[in-house]
Amino acid sequence: MARYTGPKNRLARKIGQDLELKTKVVKLDRRLQIPPGQHGPKGRSRKISDFGIQLAEKQKVKYTYGVLEKQFRRYFEKAAKDPKATGVKLLQLLELRLDNLLYRLSFAPTRAAARQFVTHGHVLVNGKKNSIPSYQVRIGDIITITEKIAQNPVVKELSQNKNAKIPAWIERKALVGKIIREPEREEIDAGINEQLIVEYYSR
Repeated sequence: MARYTGPKNRLARKIGQDLELKTKVVKLDRRLQIPPGQHGPKGRSRKISDFGIQLAEKQKVKYTYGVLEKQFRRYFEKAAKDPKATGVKLLQLLELRLDNLLYRLSFAPTRAAARQFVTHGHVLVNGKKNSIPSYQVRIGDIITITEKIAQNPVVKELSQNKNAKIPAWIERKALVGKIIREPEREEIDAGINEQLIVEYYSR
């Protein structure tokens, strides 16, 4: 399956939750509880099965981090081999993706933009250019962006915002970010129920 390239807000409306896929959420807020489709929901509303709930949670996390099914399953299989709780480790692996780190450091307005910055060669890890969005950043790694992308008006505004919410497990000074530790579960989106994803893949 190819990467989804359609309207981002349609995915959010499908899930019924803001997935931080777009920077302007005013229009989304107005229509978030309306399912996508010209005529809205058809027929009577039916009770969603346990499988449907688990699937929706998996899809929500996939859409949020911009990961395809095959890659997402690999993350799950890697997490399952770790002594930590599978669900928590899965979220940590997703959080430590290079494109997500760029977003968390407030060097990009969305994860999709962060992915583009990485693939276009605007990001350095430990001083070396890295063009792999899924690259797993390690503790102690230093992330910087090139001067060219730093002059982008949107990036410039973001990087100079002193009120940016930078997670406690990351340090940021000017255009440099450093991973000081792995994120704790409570530091990752509380709206995610990772246990449902574990149950989905454990069927």
